[in-house]
Amino acid sequence: MPAYLNALGLVCALGHGKRAVANALFAGDASGMQLQEGWVDQRSLTVGAVRGELPAMPAGLEQAQSRNNQLLLAAALQIEAPLRDAIARYGADRVGLVLGTSTSGIDEASDSIGRFLRDGALPPGYQYAQQEMVAPARFLADWLGLSGPVYCQSTACTSSARALLSAHRLLRQGVCDALICGGVDSLCRLTLNGFAALEAIASERCNPFSANRRGINIGEGAALFLMTREAGPIALLGGGASSDAHHISAPQPEGLGAREAMHKALQTAGLHASEIDYLNLHGTSTTHNDAMESLAVHAVFPEGVPCSSTKPLTGHTLGAAGALEAAFCWLSLSEYNPANALPPHLWDGVAEPGLPALQLVPHSAVMRRAHGRRLMSNSFAFGGSNVSLILGETQGDAP
Repeated sequence: MPAYLNALGLVCALGHGKRAVANALFAGDASGMQLQEGWVDQRSLTVGAVRGELPAMPAGLEQAQSRNNQLLLAAALQIEAPLRDAIARYGADRVGLVLGTSTSGIDEASDSIGRFLRDGALPPGYQYAQQEMVAPARFLADWLGLSGPVYCQSTACTSSARALLSAHRLLRQGVCDALICGGVDSLCRLTLNGFAALEAIASERCNPFSANRRGINIGEGAALFLMTREAGPIALLGGGASSDAHHISAPQPEGLGAREAMHKALQTAGLHASEIDYLNLHGTSTTHNDAMESLAVHAVFPEGVPCSSTKPLTGHTLGAAGALEAAFCWLSLSEYNPANALPPHLWDGVAEPGLPALQLVPHSAVMRRAHGRRLMSNSFAFGGSNVSLILGETQGDAP
């Protein structure tokens, strides 16, 4: 059963809202990736920070203050009208909320604990609950007055892709009539220092699938969908998940779990690999991920498929990446892409010898079909978690 994605709000390093993000995405505008200091001692790092002012916490919810929740609110405000319309139509108990995150309010908590260690007292306003993983879902549910299923998932970089799969399952099983689903993550010193300790982070802009790649950039952002059974022009056609559990921080070298996720997504969507018009790669620019993903994509798409990693434009938004990159597929299928463009792949063009050559999208490339398009998005994570989603055009009319 397809689930229709009838509203989208998003914010990331590319901008605020569908129009701004789409314009920058299809132009390959990486100006949001900026070199900053202060995240890791004695290093300057390129990060995908969200620029501009973020909304304040709504009255009565001031205790929910965190940058993570501000990013989430910025995305939610863009689609507040259809969200509240769905709640009024179906009832607060029939609208669910499933989010993915990996940071929640950890940055604020880390600062507060640092002050405690220095001063012997926590700062005024410190709320332990804000560092819990469920905090973003609890905040958004309180703001909207929801009483249906509400939870967060945290499976590292597949978190919000899994949130879309979970939302689809709740809809399919009749537990809910509408789902608000997506992901959010904010820049966080703890996260950046962790990746620096793994020697997996690059100072310069990331260079996915290049022989010269040096590691990831971290970004922040939020993407929220309204998912219903009501026919609209864009649907989640299928999805697949797997867990290869090869290593806590390294993928299975041959991409066996990644292949399984892609094959499951194709199977649930009732599609053949040749029917996919574009693949948004996980493409982190790390040595092991890009090698594994090259092998996996070549195995699933032996005839090739246009593909790109959008992480040089946004940074790796971790728990938000799955939903954000699904949102890029949504934009590619929408009225915000009148030229039928594909998101370009930014890299130095130096392929790694010994790895299968992928059909990486150059600037100004367009999709081969103008109608009936089907797009896939990959997300892979620590611990061997793998998710692939397929979005596509339908014949439905937007609500």
